[in-house]
Amino acid sequence: MPKVALIQLSADESPAVNKARTEDAIRQAAANGAQIICTQELFTTQYFCRTEDCEFFDLADPLPGPLTEAHQSLAAELGVVIVASGFEKRATGLYHNTAWVIDADGSFLGLYRKMHIPQDPGFEEKFYFTPGDLGYKAFKTKFGTIGVLICWDQWYPEAARLTALEGAEILFYPTAIGWLPEEKPLLGEAQHCAWETVQRGHAVANGCYVCAINRVGTEGNSEFWGQTFISDFYGQIIAKAPVSEETILYADIDLKALEDHRRIWPFFRDRRIETYGGITRRWGH
Repeated sequence: MPKVALIQLSADESPAVNKARTEDAIRQAAANGAQIICTQELFTTQYFCRTEDCEFFDLADPLPGPLTEAHQSLAAELGVVIVASGFEKRATGLYHNTAWVIDADGSFLGLYRKMHIPQDPGFEEKFYFTPGDLGYKAFKTKFGTIGVLICWDQWYPEAARLTALEGAEILFYPTAIGWLPEEKPLLGEAQHCAWETVQRGHAVANGCYVCAINRVGTEGNSEFWGQTFISDFYGQIIAKAPVSEETILYADIDLKALEDHRRIWPFFRDRRIETYGGITRRWGH
């Protein structure tokens, strides 16, 4: 039963500060017995996508590079799996919202590039990020097979399904989602309910655990709603963080119970794959 830890922090303007604070949190999580540790989305920076500004491209890191190498050393030292999310500079003018997975021996297992890129007031991501081109992936780690998807991906059941079909037992969703002041009074509760419910549905439909990691604090007009959570394969929330407090959220993941569950609710067995060709169309006709 591996123990996961999800790091819910606020963000400073300084990437160096954010990297140091996240390393401290990883060390604390490991000291408390965590074996798989995941950061929030774009953990090195504030959520710069609130506006369109070319200067923010300077925040991007080459991946793999010094940032992932630091995580490799940290993972090997602590004997933990690290899942992290940052801003990738692939080339000048070509950037991705990217996650990486480091195994407990420090080996670099690979990248996942965010597939679904939103464009909304306060979430101007299409200006910054090229859609991912690495496909949906599962990573076999010392403590279990995991999949990583990022924020806006969490609204798409196709992404969860394809990652689960690669063998993922736990889906991690590094996230940066919050309320805008003009929407919160009327829609805030409903928006959060939708966000949580759809991910619990992914856990049920795919017979897996789901770990959604958000940030906290107010950046510009965006109030990030925290409430990082872990759902089991029945969609039951087994751990949940507060709305506004920095937290390391822990839960034990019962992979034997997951295997037993997939045997009695064999959704993968009963899929009618020959009927699903229409899913590749933009619309029904």
